[in-house]
Amino acid sequence: PEENGAARTSGSAQDGAGHSAADDADAAEAAAQTGVTTVGAKKTPGPAATAAATAVPKARHGAVEPGELAVRPGEEPWTDEEVEEARAELMSEVLRLREEISSSERSLAGLMRDSGDGAGDDDADTGTKNITREHELALAANAREMLDQFERALQRLDAGTYGLCENCGNPIGKARMQAFPRATLCVECKQKQERRY
Repeated sequence: PEENGAARTSGSAQDGAGHSAADDADAAEAAAQTGVTTVGAKKTPGPAATAAATAVPKARHGAVEPGELAVRPGEEPWTDEEVEEARAELMSEVLRLREEISSSERSLAGLMRDSGDGAGDDDADTGTKNITREHELALAANAREMLDQFERALQRLDAGTYGLCENCGNPIGKARMQAFPRATLCVECKQKQERRY
């Protein structure tokens, strides 16, 4: 045991597989205690292996020129005007959705305040109030989800990954991004996703 303790505290040199002498000493000690001499390999990849396997590039450092944004083969590169037009459209949607969420929250506050004042209401009135409240909640939730998508698109535009599929890393296509500026998947990956649901 003292030798193993010395091995554990000695240098942390690692072999090519990332094992240190301390790891080997721990494994030897565990094998002696349990009688097991081999250990099966982990079958599922860890987070590092999964991250390395994804094709989606990380944010680019420094300013990204419009011509560097992803396009499909045969498409013209993004121009300054097209990028600014996309940014303006995304920003206007963000502002519109924030106002819509604010309006929904005010409506919901009024509905919640009035929900306690149901004296004399019959079942139909109570049901109508509940349906109205649920409808407002659904609209607000949908607006929040869309706001997240538009804000994420703006972040991707700033990071230089706008127009790259988040699933396969291939270009989504400039025409698709102009028609649907918050797209995060290429047509092929979107079709695969829809077939799964």
